[in-house]
Amino acid sequence: MPWPDAFAEFTKRHEPLAPYTHLKIGGPAEFFVQPRSPDELAAVLGHCAATRTPARVLGGGVNLLVRDEPLPGAVLRLGAPAFTAVTVRGRSVRAGCGATLPALISATARHGLAGFETLIGIPATVGGALRCNAGDRSGEIGQFVRRVEVLDAKGAVDTRERDELRFEEHHSNLDDAVLLAAEFELETDSADAIVKRMRKAWIQRKAAQPFSFQAAARLFQNPKGFSATALIEQAGLIGTKVGGAELSERNANYVIANPGTTARDVQRLMELVRAKVRERAGLELQPEIVVW
Repeated sequence: MPWPDAFAEFTKRHEPLAPYTHLKIGGPAEFFVQPRSPDELAAVLGHCAATRTPARVLGGGVNLLVRDEPLPGAVLRLGAPAFTAVTVRGRSVRAGCGATLPALISATARHGLAGFETLIGIPATVGGALRCNAGDRSGEIGQFVRRVEVLDAKGAVDTRERDELRFEEHHSNLDDAVLLAAEFELETDSADAIVKRMRKAWIQRKAAQPFSFQAAARLFQNPKGFSATALIEQAGLIGTKVGGAELSERNANYVIANPGTTARDVQRLMELVRAKVRERAGLELQPEIVVW
């Protein structure tokens, strides 16, 4: 499909997506677009809308499975400074949604602001963390949001105020085409107390996840009142393999992509897990991982 010459400086054609995801698998994007400003981003979205070109935003690639075949359309990556800045004024924090969650946590901790330290160890962008309301019982990112600046599918800017937003476990209603920036309000606390909570959260999170050197992703949402991990374990599936895809022995709700794994391997493993849990527990697991 045609692609404007004006976008050539920040577009790569047929760029492999595997290196940009935690699973390190998947085919190439037809257009891999890294706009340098909100205006360039809006222009790309406007073009995609006018030409009916599929457009997707790539965050940290944490909960993403890219199929093995070439991906048609545009994949947008917001890694330029215009989308990653984090500024702190008093208890108010503004973060570009392309910023990494670790960068946001670090900036707020340096200013003696508490709340995000329990999110340590989650390798997401701010935008990805907002979409899935990153966190756990000790704290979620959604509880601190005041407003979110977004772009619609045609590139028009809008603001979602707090009373328009809904955050649930690993879910939010932020389904806009692009999340540009978010504003948060935090509480002050001593540096020692913040660091202590960060260390505790880091230890607890890492103990419940695959090892950091493994290419891994969380597969399923927790059904209401149940743990997806427990259901998978009770079905006797710990360590189950399909091709190169393997359920983690540290947490059975994570898939590990060993060298040579294909996206089809992961999908077949997910189908197997859903069937076994349905057969044993009568529950239908819903994917948490997003498939492109």
